[in-house]
Amino acid sequence: MNGNFDIVKTDKPTNQNLTIGFSPSINVTSYTYQIYKNGIPIKSTDISNQNAIDITLNETGTYKITVQVNLIDGTSEIISSGEYIIDKEAPEINMSTKLLEINPTKDENIISCSATDNYSTNLTNKITNNADELTLNKIGNYTYTCTVQDEAGNIAKESATINVVPHSTTIYIIQIVCLIVIFALITKIIKLFRVVKLEERLDPFVIIPFEDDTITTSQKLRLIYSKFLKMFTSKLQKSVVASKYAKKLDKYVPVSVIHKSGYDILSGKIIIACALTVLAIIIKAFQFKLLGSMETLGIFVLGFFVLDIYLFAKYKVFRWTLENDFVAAITIMNNSFKSGRSIVQAIEIVSTEVKGIIGNEFKRMNLELLYGLDIELVFKRFAKRVDLEEANYLTASLAILNKTGGDIIKVFSSIERSLFDKRKLRLELKSLTSGSRIIVYILLGIPFLFVIVISLINPGYFLPFITTDIGRILLLFMIIYYIIFVVVVRKIMKVVV
Repeated sequence: MNGNFDIVKTDKPTNQNLTIGFSPSINVTSYTYQIYKNGIPIKSTDISNQNAIDITLNETGTYKITVQVNLIDGTSEIISSGEYIIDKEAPEINMSTKLLEINPTKDENIISCSATDNYSTNLTNKITNNADELTLNKIGNYTYTCTVQDEAGNIAKESATINVVPHSTTIYIIQIVCLIVIFALITKIIKLFRVVKLEERLDPFVIIPFEDDTITTSQKLRLIYSKFLKMFTSKLQKSVVASKYAKKLDKYVPVSVIHKSGYDILSGKIIIACALTVLAIIIKAFQFKLLGSMETLGIFVLGFFVLDIYLFAKYKVFRWTLENDFVAAITIMNNSFKSGRSIVQAIEIVSTEVKGIIGNEFKRMNLELLYGLDIELVFKRFAKRVDLEEANYLTASLAILNKTGGDIIKVFSSIERSLFDKRKLRLELKSLTSGSRIIVYILLGIPFLFVIVISLINPGYFLPFITTDIGRILLLFMIIYYIIFVVVVRKIMKVVV
């Protein structure tokens, strides 16, 4: 080797000046060294002798030195060093807020900090703070400091002021009201238990047993709920917007025990939303905190759609059972016709053989026929009540048969075959599209999974979406975009058979 560096390279960044010595060999007559900073040549110097030199690097950057040595025999050679990394820039700390006013709390991590560096990029997991030294459960002013050190040894600090103020009178009022309500409920429960125990003690001495004209606690709650429903429904019926929305909810009435109309369901949604909001306010009050406006809105919206989720799931099961029972009813009627029975006799057989909603509907049809209603009218009323496409098809077929005549066995055999083919086609379609539906569900769930994982790794990563105005706007746009995505995907994936 015709020359060497006393420091070949640096393994990690340093915040100190570097002096690199280069010593040429005795075969060198002269040499030229070139300094590169971040890949760009910044300095070139010619040395016309064999003397060793010292090269000083004192600014932030990634350096490399190349030396072209001229040898005695007239040839030349290039000697290159490794990289020298100098980092004199301190990391940058970002705090969620610089001024915070809170009520007394034991929560230490109330301000989130994140740190970035020009070389290490993300240093958030290396941040330390003085939270253990703060007594945030006492009133006063505190300085919350976040500190971080990068690999080169540069230290950065950022501080925020925390003002711990007394709880507002509103929280104390809410707490007192909550305690009164809880105390009243506990007193009522104790009285109920005493009454039950007293009745149990008196039962052996009573000749005539008590008449069971009392109602259970669940029935009392249902009556109270029904009163609230009537109160809200009477108000909602005056609104045009509520009327349109209530009509969409009418389809869930058959699967709801308490709600008798779409207005009742809409009232129930509002009651549940209000109840969850009040519960959240109570929980926050006992934590000596007030519920924020965005939190209140989010909980109310969540509570508003809780009943929809329950009724939608129940409605799906209801429709599936209804369709299956209807196919069974058609099969029984067809077999009855093959054995020589009339339509009235076939309806009576179905009413005894098939259980559930379809069985009850055929019982009702049997009664209507006994009261003298026309068969065509009876089936029309049945089709309107069950709201099945197959029932409309059956009603239309019977109407044609009554007017034009024909072989009822062939007609019902055709209807039965069509229903089985349709059911088979639905199952095949479900099987063929199962892969696509799984992909859609995964795509719909990935954003939530991503948020959960990132929040576990870095709890303060998504805080700017809540604590800053631009973050809230972006969050709103993301929610709107996600809803549009869900609606479009459902439209694309929906296949009507």
